[in-house]
Amino acid sequence: MLLDASASGLFPIAPTPFTPEGRIDEGSLDTLIARYLAAGATGVTVLGIMGEAPKLEPEESLAVTARFVAGFGKLPVIVGVSAPGFAAMRWLARAAMEKGAAGVMIAPPTHMRTDDQITGYYRQAIEAIGGDIPFVIQDYPLTLTVQMTPKVIRQIVQENPSCVMLKHEDWPGLEKISALRAFQKDGSMRPISILTGNGGLFLDFEMERGADGAMTGYAFPEMLGEVVRLQNAGERDKAHDLFDAHLPLLRYEQQQGVGLAVRKYVMMKRGFIASDAQRKPGSALTAAARAEVDYLLARLARHDPRAAV
Repeated sequence: MLLDASASGLFPIAPTPFTPEGRIDEGSLDTLIARYLAAGATGVTVLGIMGEAPKLEPEESLAVTARFVAGFGKLPVIVGVSAPGFAAMRWLARAAMEKGAAGVMIAPPTHMRTDDQITGYYRQAIEAIGGDIPFVIQDYPLTLTVQMTPKVIRQIVQENPSCVMLKHEDWPGLEKISALRAFQKDGSMRPISILTGNGGLFLDFEMERGADGAMTGYAFPEMLGEVVRLQNAGERDKAHDLFDAHLPLLRYEQQQGVGLAVRKYVMMKRGFIASDAQRKPGSALTAAARAEVDYLLARLARHDPRAAV
């Protein structure tokens, strides 16, 4: 099943679970898949920035991809293939598609500064991997430092028919979603799916601006999926009430440098993964930070019993 512009709902960004010794934890991969499906995932993205993709060997990347493809069945699996060079990107993209992936995600290199550099990069990337592979633009200026205007995104979409989705995680970025949907409305850009990241930090209003769903890795994927469904059903207040209850933990998880450590710690406590280990180099929570997360979970449990761990 190839990815297309109709993609919507919840696409969790999967962490890569490791044992304390640094090996990929295959048992936790299976548990993670089961928990994502139970949370209502409509797809999944692997080997993203928070999936520690650069720390994996090529064979490990393919093994993780194959495990998720098998576990998700007919649901789409998107594979992050960003790489310093096009040879590595092409190899992983083609190999992942052969394993059954639905599409790939490509982020621009951090040194890109001009509009022409960005659009030229995507043209070359698609020439390298092939125009038959559906791809996702990853727009994440807070980490990648690359600023894509709505017009640049429109140009990439119009020049590359295989572009079917934007992973939107600009901040602030609500006006960007509105601008892109306006381009679609006036006919200057063909329809694409827009799924949002940033840990879910602005999902409540992103849905109201025209996003199709969430593509991020917050440790309570059930909440993300429920906010998407409630907003689509017109249950605005219920969506915001649920979102607001999780906001303190969302904010804490969003800290640069330790966000993945927080996420993995909570997912370990919730039984999604067996260990919160990261493959080196990686960060770890101090005892004080773990106590703060435990406190936030206890407060959240007053409103959402799933946090009672």
